[in-house]
Amino acid sequence: MIKILIVDDSIFSQKINANLIKKFLNKVEIFFANDGQDGFIKYKKIRPDYIFLDLLMPKLNGKELIRLIKNYDKDAKIIVISADVQKNVREEIDTYNILSFINKPFNESKAKCICEMIKDDENE
Repeated sequence: MIKILIVDDSIFSQKINANLIKKFLNKVEIFFANDGQDGFIKYKKIRPDYIFLDLLMPKLNGKELIRLIKNYDKDAKIIVISADVQKNVREEIDTYNILSFINKPFNESKAKCICEMIKDDENE
């Protein structure tokens, strides 16, 4: 069973992301957090195999969450799904060795691609 934590302040985005992931991954358990602060607490408790997160969130933004998670677990597998596509933001995020940066909206073709990457990673 693959455990995935979705951290996004939009409940609508959480549901869309979860439904798309479930469409392409069979054995998956999905957890949710509504902001970066809650996301870090749940990350430590759940220890998900993958974390999908937005950058623009209250309390603790996605960049800070990535920093905290990577300091806690340098091997964390992080996938960013964000509307913030500024070049300097992407360059800063890339320094943390994330798996992928996906521009919103997360749709079926993007979900299929990222789920194939997860399947390949799990089969190694």
